[in-house]
Amino acid sequence: MSPEVAGLQHQAEAAGVSFHVIHGARALLGLVTAADELIALGDGLFVSAPQAVALLGQGQGVLVQPIEQGLAAGFERIDLNHAAAAAMRVPGRLVERMAELPADCDAISALQRIALQAGIPQRPLPPLGQDGVFWSLIRSEADAQALEPVWIRQRTGGGEALNLSRGIARSAVHAYGPSLLHAGSGAGSVVIAAVVLAVLGLGSGWFGLVPLGLICCALGWIVREAAVMLARIQSDAADRGGIGLSRRAAYGWLIDGIMVALLAWNAAPAGAPFDPDRLFPPLMLFALLRILPTAIDHRWTVWLKDRAVVGLSLAVAVMAGVGSEAVHLAALALAAGGILVSSLKARLTPP
Repeated sequence: MSPEVAGLQHQAEAAGVSFHVIHGARALLGLVTAADELIALGDGLFVSAPQAVALLGQGQGVLVQPIEQGLAAGFERIDLNHAAAAAMRVPGRLVERMAELPADCDAISALQRIALQAGIPQRPLPPLGQDGVFWSLIRSEADAQALEPVWIRQRTGGGEALNLSRGIARSAVHAYGPSLLHAGSGAGSVVIAAVVLAVLGLGSGWFGLVPLGLICCALGWIVREAAVMLARIQSDAADRGGIGLSRRAAYGWLIDGIMVALLAWNAAPAGAPFDPDRLFPPLMLFALLRILPTAIDHRWTVWLKDRAVVGLSLAVAVMAGVGSEAVHLAALALAAGGILVSSLKARLTPP
């Protein structure tokens, strides 16, 4: 019972599942009945969990792959054209035949042969790289270390158009993600860092340091993108939804609200009382930043969603002494751009 197996046992029993550790293939005889189904996975098998669940969920079968692909990855040969994939779903009645085999036999290999001889169909894996399938064997720590960067790149690539924040966050996750994941902190600590940066941004504005507050918001946005990518790696979610759409959207609203407050403070003369009218220009700016990417389907609108670009641009304008003017001009430019693009789209669309 290694610590990893003990941890798995605790998780299983906490979920109300029976957990047994056995030391040989014949011990299955007392645990599996003819009415059961058995899912067997080979030692060291490393796969994309959603893809494995989808393949095994199609019904009973022995998963196989092309011979060249399988042998190169270290899988067992089955026949002239196929290699094993070290995963199968078979009827429990086949376990009875394990009693006829030596006690020290390889349980997975033996069960696979028994299943194929009993007529259990073969189910081929999709080609590697298609639909994100990742299927390999890890036999040593060196194999795991070699595979880890590839796995991280696959989990952080695609899905969303790239902008400045996602590009920086992806580079940071590739460089420091493995260390965070090995330390056990992962996405959780990065989410906390993003929230702390947002709060620091609000506090900076309260003390009159509006450019610093905008920079903190921009950094917080980048850190949030990194947290989303780390969460995808940890959960291996099929939809790659990260830390949850609701929480992700909530952080976006938080950053927008803080930036609106910062810009309103910047527009107020020193020592002047709070005037709600100063909220109107930044509110219109951020409303347009949210509306246009939804209303206009263009690749460039992904940059309007990038609050790091917005925050840094506004910070530069505030430091140059033209923060209020930049807010007004940006809002007017977005409104004019939206009207122009909508007009062109209406002309190109046949009645």
